[in-house]
Amino acid sequence: MIHFDGVGKRYPTGVAALSQVTVRIDPGEFVFLVGPTGSGKSTFLKLIQAIERPTTGRVVVDGDDVGALPAAAVPRLRRRLGVVFQEFKLLPDRTVADNVAFALRVTGTDPVEIGPRVQWALETVGMAPRADDLPARLSGGEQQRVCLARAIVTRPRVVLADEPTGNLDPEAAWEIVQLLARINLRGTTVLVSTHNPTLVDILRRRVIELCAGRIVRDEARGLYQATR
Repeated sequence: MIHFDGVGKRYPTGVAALSQVTVRIDPGEFVFLVGPTGSGKSTFLKLIQAIERPTTGRVVVDGDDVGALPAAAVPRLRRRLGVVFQEFKLLPDRTVADNVAFALRVTGTDPVEIGPRVQWALETVGMAPRADDLPARLSGGEQQRVCLARAIVTRPRVVLADEPTGNLDPEAAWEIVQLLARINLRGTTVLVSTHNPTLVDILRRRVIELCAGRIVRDEARGLYQATR
């Protein structure tokens, strides 16, 4: 599903964000990506989305060598990925339903399919009753649920969540992670970058830890902090 093979990423500024990263994430896995700020987590996720290209090594996502993809093929790759951001990034002048539907419209989905798929996604995250509300009327946790609905409405093979609970209170954060776990049970591969030790320790899923651009730990049922 996702394979990093000897991957390095050096930015034009000279900063080496990743160095000799080799790791495989199989279909249907739930993985937490942890590490201090500046450890390379965001770059890791950007490489999967082809926002960045590796300087060395290969990144293969669902059979595609990301570094070798022509620009015209990148949208096809991204249609297989659902992304949840810390900052929500909802369109403030569109309703909840319209925000979710937007993800389908930009990919050219048949208009006949859009309504039922939006309804399914909102029901999955418990936001169907708020379909006609604008984002400003929602709490932070509710807005993140809408973001999650937007991420899954395209029925992606992989969901990437970049600090999805960073702006939420503990109760809302736990609800979001439970939803991600439920989505994973349906067969979707889920990769969550987080600084929240409580959530990682409760779920006990695979943990990949980055430090200074290198993988320093990869545990099948890990805690946020390595056990000594």
